[in-house]
Amino acid sequence: MDSSESSRGSESARLAVVINPSKFDDVEAVKSEIQGYLEAGGWSAAAWYETTEEDPGEGQARQALDEGATIVASLGGDGTVRAVASVLAGTDIPLALLPGGTGNLLARNLDVPYDDLQLAVEAMISGVDRRIDTGIVRFSSHTGASTENRFLVMAGMGIDADAMANTNESLKARIGWPAYAITGLKELVKAGFRVCVDTPHEISLIQYARSVLIGNCGTLTGGIRLMPEASLDDGVLDGLVVSPYGLVGWTALVGDFVTRSRHGHRLLARRRASEFVVRLSDPNLGEIDGDPVGRFERMEVRCDPQSLTVRVPAQFEEKETGDE
Repeated sequence: MDSSESSRGSESARLAVVINPSKFDDVEAVKSEIQGYLEAGGWSAAAWYETTEEDPGEGQARQALDEGATIVASLGGDGTVRAVASVLAGTDIPLALLPGGTGNLLARNLDVPYDDLQLAVEAMISGVDRRIDTGIVRFSSHTGASTENRFLVMAGMGIDADAMANTNESLKARIGWPAYAITGLKELVKAGFRVCVDTPHEISLIQYARSVLIGNCGTLTGGIRLMPEASLDDGVLDGLVVSPYGLVGWTALVGDFVTRSRHGHRLLARRRASEFVVRLSDPNLGEIDGDPVGRFERMEVRCDPQSLTVRVPAQFEEKETGDE
């Protein structure tokens, strides 16, 4: 693990904030609020870059780097975080996480405050930098369609992607992450698919499935520990093949997640590897960090170790060091 002291209180820190304006009713009020917290922490004014429908954050992050930013904060949903991170990956410029979406999945896994803007800014100012893994996923189809993206939390195919794609935006705005669970219940009746999962040095896993997930970290909204052994800096990814059928099967799996079993249920196959190749019998919707990406039959995933620097609370780094 590689970490260093932050430049808290330093006049040399040049903060850029990539903000998704669609997440806020009054963008200028949010900017003013954050600037007040920065001044209280001894930091100078931030440079602001607003995302657009055409560019969810990559172009803005590149512009921030070109203009001399020494730390870039993402202020939006998980899609904004992923867009900014995809540009910062491979550099030494740290990503800071400011809450602006529903999931805030990476923040949850790094103990960054995800429901209090002031605490998140304070954690950025007083935090330390930590290098984490990212994942690279390529979805493809026999039609020739393909897409390759970097992800931070997880990529998958099946009912999880369907639930993300079909969740009503107004419901999500009103009640937050439980909207995904409500939509997910409607997806349980959908048919599954045959899947083959290949990992290095292991025999192929071939079975019926409802969902396949490859994760870089394991905690979801609601505190669900989906992948108990997953770690953001271990150089491997964690795979799940979920194969329940009917109410009894789903009930058993929910019990497995609630009890945080590391071994899993017979309807839940787990694998850990640096690379995965997933082949489906039929096209299914894919998702990256909660964003649907289209229907495909193949998913190739690999870990990119220690590729991203993230600003985390100092107490999180101390806790991780104490666990080693």
